[in-house]
Amino acid sequence: MSDAIRAVILGIIEGVTEFLPVSSTGHLLLAERFFHLGEGAFWDSFTVLIQLGAILAIVGLYFRRLWDVVIGLFTGDAYAPRFVIGVLVAFLPAVIVGLVAGKYIKILLFNPWVVCFTLIVGGAVLLWVDKLDLKPREHDATRFPLLMYLYIGIAQCVAMIPGVSRSGASIVAAMLLGADKRAAAEFSFFLAIPTMIGAFAYDFYKSRAEMTTDHMGVVAIGFVVSFITAIIVVKTFLEYVTRHGFVVFAWWRVIVGTLGLIALALGR
Repeated sequence: MSDAIRAVILGIIEGVTEFLPVSSTGHLLLAERFFHLGEGAFWDSFTVLIQLGAILAIVGLYFRRLWDVVIGLFTGDAYAPRFVIGVLVAFLPAVIVGLVAGKYIKILLFNPWVVCFTLIVGGAVLLWVDKLDLKPREHDATRFPLLMYLYIGIAQCVAMIPGVSRSGASIVAAMLLGADKRAAAEFSFFLAIPTMIGAFAYDFYKSRAEMTTDHMGVVAIGFVVSFITAIIVVKTFLEYVTRHGFVVFAWWRVIVGTLGLIALALGR
């Protein structure tokens, strides 16, 4: 398989799964294990670098709201600075845990067995939350209380375990704390911006010496594919979860995790 085709497939996987509560990291690890996609040091960096394409999709889709926040910082809007502080507060726990334990998490937990188990457990959690009779109090992701932002950020740290899902952890936490489904999903998008830009910058710095012209071309392909795919998925996802909830994504996780365990048990 050519590198360009690998880049397209991995870009699609990244764009489809990054903002759904199904774990992009988990799916990419399973794609590597069972289909031999993304094997090697370069491809490990590739899967992080193309996340920037998915992030730019969010910036593009929410440009007006994000621009209003920027303008609000200079026009006396009380909610704009609080939202910016809230995103930073939610972002910090992942930074701290990543710096302290990130290396050990990668060594101990980045394997397909862990991914499959956490996919199944996460699916069960989504099914449970979706059936709760929650009474949402918060309907705007830019106006959550500061403590709520902090608790969501703490919950996001669980997603450092591959297969948990960064968006899934933050969505579940936000809903349990009083957000409606749409606001919970939207805040998971906003929180992804600093989280994934930080991961991109760190990984690009680490792998800069290994980046050849050919490598940059492959990354560019994956970047564009993840950008386009993420735009389509996010627009569809928001409308779907607002009306139907998370059941389909929960069962997606359970099915993928179960098939993965069967394959691993058979020595595949």
